[in-house]
Amino acid sequence: MTDRLPASMAGAVDLSGLAARHARPAASQQPAPVDGAAAPQAGVGVIVDVGDADFAQIVELSRTVPVVIDIWAEWCGPCKQLTPILERLVTAYAGRIVLAKVDADQNPQLVQAFQAQSIPTVAAVIGGRPAALFTGAIPEAQVADVLEQVLAFAAQEGVTGRLPVGDAGDEPQEPVEPPLPPLHQEAHDALDRGDLVAAIDAYERAIVANPRDGEAVAGLANVRLLERLQGTTADGIREAAAAAPDDVAAQMLVADLDVSGGHVEDAFARLLDLVAATAGEQRQDVRLRLVDLFEIVGADDARVAAARRRLTTLLY
Repeated sequence: MTDRLPASMAGAVDLSGLAARHARPAASQQPAPVDGAAAPQAGVGVIVDVGDADFAQIVELSRTVPVVIDIWAEWCGPCKQLTPILERLVTAYAGRIVLAKVDADQNPQLVQAFQAQSIPTVAAVIGGRPAALFTGAIPEAQVADVLEQVLAFAAQEGVTGRLPVGDAGDEPQEPVEPPLPPLHQEAHDALDRGDLVAAIDAYERAIVANPRDGEAVAGLANVRLLERLQGTTADGIREAAAAAPDDVAAQMLVADLDVSGGHVEDAFARLLDLVAATAGEQRQDVRLRLVDLFEIVGADDARVAAARRRLTTLLY
């Protein structure tokens, strides 16, 4: 990107090689959009799932309309907080922005190309040129500010097209999702405001009302993770743990950081080693932290099942 790029959009990466490897033969012959009008894009909506093999189409589309890239994973708790915010805001722009969702587990080339060292990672592609936006889950108001900056920069670059939306009456409509339970909605609203304490309180009340509310348990674990990492830096966390290898709290915080960045096996191995090395209340604290991280990653994940087996062996 040029030096006119806003500070929050700094950190350009080069995807030209990846796009070229998967480009369709006729792509270079497609005419450019005229006067900012949206070029025909068969099958492209404002929210799309993309992968390594079809990313060249997204690069081409970005010459008409700015594309925001959301790199996520099914097991990533912060992703589950951020992606719905991105979807809601992009939909509201009615074709002026496209959201391209990239499953990190299925698309390693894109993860590498965007230098995504943790997820969620959000980037933009404008006029065929990519730039990093932010990592981690942030409040909705901040996401909205970033999208406005994306649009402003796209306008500077002459990328002012709009995809047609809502005019194709024969296209199937997205199913309407049922409303969230009141306390879940209260937690989501609090997260949108960036109020982690209120979100934790709402989820805790939901669990008191229904101890078998698995979504509330997982939501609470995710928000607690965000709260523990709030105001920290990755370098600071790792330096503190390296300086105090016997500090259980510092080691647990590294495990939190690893899970937030997708290094699940590293996080579980660290905490399981701590279980083996501790006793009494310290061991209980580590066990409970592991249980929280199991909820974030998901009970059906093979890595959770393996860690549970080792934890049972250590405890019993």
